[in-house]
Amino acid sequence: MKVLMINGSPRKNGNTAISLKEMEKIFQAEGIEVETVQVGNQAIRGCIACASCMKNGKCVFDDMVNQVAPKFQDADGLVIASPVYYASANGTLISFLDRLFYSTSFDKTMKVGASVAVARRGGITATYDELNKYFTISGMPVASSQYWNGVHGREMGEAAQDEEGLQTMRVLARNMAFLMKSIALGKEQYGLPEKEGFIRTNFIR
Repeated sequence: MKVLMINGSPRKNGNTAISLKEMEKIFQAEGIEVETVQVGNQAIRGCIACASCMKNGKCVFDDMVNQVAPKFQDADGLVIASPVYYASANGTLISFLDRLFYSTSFDKTMKVGASVAVARRGGITATYDELNKYFTISGMPVASSQYWNGVHGREMGEAAQDEEGLQTMRVLARNMAFLMKSIALGKEQYGLPEKEGFIRTNFIR
């Protein structure tokens, strides 16, 4: 099994990385392959609603979004982690996620998602809710922990002192591993849920 972890921080070895590494240790102990991709330090522009991806099967901007798309397709689970800026995720990460989810047409149903927010103090829950919306619009079950998935720390390395936050990451990884393995067994016996044709209702006609 594979988990893809997206680090939305511009700092390569910052507090967001510490949080993800705590999860990585658990995944590896569970026999799950892990790959971490850092996008917060990349020049990633937002979606321009050109709809080229509908025709070409990939984003018109050939950057990290198109590089990560096949990794996402192959993964059984996706972890998205971000530092908190103004009670929101890193803007570069949001641009990346908007384009990644919109430009990929593969079925994301039952891939397990988990979001992680890292902050000095406040804004974690708002960011956590923001990131979870990418999963819930895509038919992806959301993994939870013993508390909202957040770790605290401001200066580089301070997250290592948040013992409760790091425990939350370990519990999250174990729960996510259990979900992925359970879904894999369920797919063998029952397959994926039946699909209905999408009904699109516009408010303005």
